[in-house]
Amino acid sequence: MAVALETRVPTLKGKISEEEWAIRVDLAATYRLVHHYGWDDMIFTHISARVPGPEHHFLINPYGLLFDEITASNLVKIDLDGNKVEESPYPVNPAGFTIHSAIHAAREDAHCVIHLHSTDGVAVSAQEHGLLPLDQHAMMLLSDIAYHDYEGIALDLDERERLVHDIKDKNVMLLRNHGTLTTGKNCADAFLRMYYLERACSMQVRALAGGAKANPTNQGVAEKTAGQGAVGFDGFIGAMAWPALMRMLDRKDPSYRS
Repeated sequence: MAVALETRVPTLKGKISEEEWAIRVDLAATYRLVHHYGWDDMIFTHISARVPGPEHHFLINPYGLLFDEITASNLVKIDLDGNKVEESPYPVNPAGFTIHSAIHAAREDAHCVIHLHSTDGVAVSAQEHGLLPLDQHAMMLLSDIAYHDYEGIALDLDERERLVHDIKDKNVMLLRNHGTLTTGKNCADAFLRMYYLERACSMQVRALAGGAKANPTNQGVAEKTAGQGAVGFDGFIGAMAWPALMRMLDRKDPSYRS
């Protein structure tokens, strides 16, 4: 018989450091935003964020809850192996943390990692040419995108070495035949990169759907736009857009802050 999970737990506000609480709120908001934009895959895929401190602990979603049920207090704290390090009534999916643990362990700057299976993101990941510079959103990511070939469901810990090799110092990745991934120094930066990546994938799917020949930009324009995007994604866009996104969530359902 299936076990029903409660979505609410006693609040942790005031019981943990202010730094950790702020990250919990931002991470819960990120889950809600992914749901809002329709990029979630039921209870599957993950968004993780590093907790301040020397222990290399991370926050991740309780396995079995939908993304619109995630709150700051029901996020689960785990170690680099995906094991719970604090008491929680919720299970976690260590196998689902394989991709995240690889990036977190290798990249000190990757404080937040988002991995999704969105329809258009998977569609573009399955196209031989990958993400094309067809629109401004795609061109802004052009210099920061990496690719990783599909190896099956991410259960093999040996794959982590190849993931790290493929992503190097990039912050955006298409997992071939699988999905999308972004990183950031915080949830805001990782989410804004994902927003642009998902928008670019959707535009590419639509632009190519009719069979018409895509219109190329003038020489050098894609590279120029990529340089402009590299500056914008490193804190600037996130700092401007994140408060607005959280205001939207507060109007819609502020329970993510609980």
